Amino acid sequence: MKNNSTLIYNFFLVVSDALALTLAFTIAYILRVSISHVPISADVHAHTYIGILVSLIPFWLIIFALLGLYTSKVYDRRFSELGRLLVGSFIGILFVISYSYITNTAIFPARLVTVYGFGLAFIIVLLFRTILRGIRRELFSYGKGINNVLIVGDTNSTQQLIAALGRTDITGYRVVGVVGCSKHPLPANSSITCYASFTEAITGLQSQSLNTIVQTELYSSNDRNDEILTYAQENHIAYRFVPGNSELFFGNIEVDLFQGVPVIAVHQTALIGWGRIVKRLTDLLLGGLLLLIASPFMVIIACLELLTGSGSVFFRQIRLTRFNNQFTVYKFRSQYKKYDGTTPEQAFTLMGKPELIKTYRDNGDFLKHDPRVTGLGRFLRRTSLDELPQLINVVLGDISLIGPRALIPEELAQYKKRHNILSVKSGLTGLAQVSGRRNISFDERRKLDLFYVQNWSFWGDMVILIKTFWIVLFHRGAE
Repeated sequence: MKNNSTLIYNFFLVVSDALALTLAFTIAYILRVSISHVPISADVHAHTYIGILVSLIPFWLIIFALLGLYTSKVYDRRFSELGRLLVGSFIGILFVISYSYITNTAIFPARLVTVYGFGLAFIIVLLFRTILRGIRRELFSYGKGINNVLIVGDTNSTQQLIAALGRTDITGYRVVGVVGCSKHPLPANSSITCYASFTEAITGLQSQSLNTIVQTELYSSNDRNDEILTYAQENHIAYRFVPGNSELFFGNIEVDLFQGVPVIAVHQTALIGWGRIVKRLTDLLLGGLLLLIASPFMVIIACLELLTGSGSVFFRQIRLTRFNNQFTVYKFRSQYKKYDGTTPEQAFTLMGKPELIKTYRDNGDFLKHDPRVTGLGRFLRRTSLDELPQLINVVLGDISLIGPRALIPEELAQYKKRHNILSVKSGLTGLAQVSGRRNISFDERRKLDLFYVQNWSFWGDMVILIKTFWIVLFHRGAE
């Protein structure tokens, strides 16, 4: 019953990466040495060059493995794979250069070979992985490498899993049976079989190879739970269970011995320990660099603000960040001064248009023709240039580059899980901002903020940052 499709796919990933790296550096050598007529700095024969690199590629693959590039939670997520491939290619080329320096061995006949090799390694490895992903999905559509899943439990989580795993040709999973359907019956046209008990399900599925059991409901009887787990272990079937209080298990989970007793420690956020140090260093280095680059544009915008005469250059407001601490946020003024210090509800009531409150909130905190916003302000918001002064807040440590949106106390008070969100610093941009911009509601945005807090990772931050630049530069602004 064990499915070896993941192991086989990992094997082909390793082979593919090795071939891609070899091809990349072969092309790099040809481009610089064979085609170019510019003199080279070291006389390195092609056979020697390829021989040394091929012997070093296993170490490069180890770097990829340490970055998680051969685990499904990375290669099944395109942006995560993309970021780690870029980092892995960079570390790999540094490793080769370090080897050359330490052993005093000339590997690259010219410096441009190194540059070409780095760029081509990233591009060709990504290309080969994309082809492999396409082949894998094609095989899924023919029923090859599919994981058959039995779901045990009659809960909302069962319905969520059925919906999530519905596209077998993409996910590689097929739900073949559900134990218990009294509360949540399956559709009449469903191809999934419903069973009254686990014993009945095992008997009915004998003709099919069962690969995974997901228990979405833990029974009050330990014997019933043990029966399921024991069957999975005896038949080498992957077993997972969904905890009743699923939110309890989001974030950073540690299994440890507490005074000799096995315990599960659930932290409020995954951003603890070294993560906070790395995040702060990233904010200082990258935030400082972005502030330096943005300075000329900020001077120009400040002059425009003064010329339009709509009020002071900067908009200042008290907002919340980590541990419920208040700070003063800086933005370029985009609305009329008389609405300073007011919530949208207060501002629309003040101008005699309370009917706009519901429209504003239902539309994801956005109105196309917001009467509070100046002409210059509309341009600044559309291009997100009004946010540039917040880089000062990032460098000062009030907020981070990436994090939940910084809200005023009155706004955040509407969300009952605000204390979980405030376990990390607020951010200049975040998951909510790159997940639909103004197309999602206030509550959905806060749920995304909460998900970010509970599932933080450095790689996730890099993905959000790249998506932010992409949306601002090539898609559309905040409006």
